[in-house]
Amino acid sequence: MNYILLIYGSESGDSWGQLSEAEQQAILNEYWAISELPETQGGAQLQPSATATTVRVDNGRTLTTDGPFAETKEVLGGYYLVEADDIDKALEIAARIPAARLGGSVEVRPLVER
Repeated sequence: MNYILLIYGSESGDSWGQLSEAEQQAILNEYWAISELPETQGGAQLQPSATATTVRVDNGRTLTTDGPFAETKEVLGGYYLVEADDIDKALEIAARIPAARLGGSVEVRPLVER
């Protein structure tokens, strides 16, 4: 089954800026290691939420708004797409994502199989 691991965290970067370059590099290496797992089918880091445009269609008219739909403390910062035998394996991979222990969270959701 395929799962998406949605990575949420703060965009303020407060905690990131307090880390040494060596600590930052170690965390980036953890992200790269997850990218290299055989279960990982894809993934990406997202640009900041300020670069987003939200689209709605109301009575056939397309409306766009700069930025995300809602202001929240945590924003979607990236994702991994993984193939796992079961939810337990997907959760195991999600727990390895640094954001999960650095004040953020990882939402694990199965994809609809066609």
